[in-house]
Amino acid sequence: MNTLELLRADRVLTVVRAPEISDARDLCAALVAGGIHVVELTYTTPDLPRHLERAASTAGETGAVVGAGTVQTADQATQAINAGAQFLVTPGQGPEAAAIAEAAHAAGIPVVLGAFTPSEVMTALALGSTAVKVFPAHHLGPKYFKDLNGPFPGVPLIPSGGVNVTNAHDFLAAGALAVSAGTDVVSPADVAAANWPTITTKAKTFCAAL
Repeated sequence: MNTLELLRADRVLTVVRAPEISDARDLCAALVAGGIHVVELTYTTPDLPRHLERAASTAGETGAVVGAGTVQTADQATQAINAGAQFLVTPGQGPEAAAIAEAAHAAGIPVVLGAFTPSEVMTALALGSTAVKVFPAHHLGPKYFKDLNGPFPGVPLIPSGGVNVTNAHDFLAAGALAVSAGTDVVSPADVAAANWPTITTKAKTFCAAL
């Protein structure tokens, strides 16, 4: 099952923003135990390639599909791919968005470009984005996704930023492909302290809300 199919099945991925990750393998195992298989480790965490390599090399044990997020340059894209990232996610469309997309295409992995406006969605699609991340989603809410489905029927949209257990289902009902679970599931403190049972419980709670 590829990443997009997995997202269609699970309807959720988690975005990890933490000052440190004690063990990326154990983090992924905790999330999968809670029902979340797609894990986005971000460049806001220091030494990300090392954590990606650890998570990717143990994916056969954990069952996780691990990618890199907050990718803003072609160099970061290449680093992440070399470390084993199975997908790339950008926060928006900076000057190197096309180069990031090209790096992902060359490696044969999905790329999810960030967007906020309809024009940016169009640009992301033109660059070959596998799905489009709409960030920050909470500013316009689920109705915005229903509106976007008018001109972009069938386009896989993923809300990110401010999605939680109380509104996640509403985003899906409005037409989102899947939602991004952030600190509701993976708080920086829990990740840094290796509170794996807590993360598993929070993942289960989030998935139940879907």
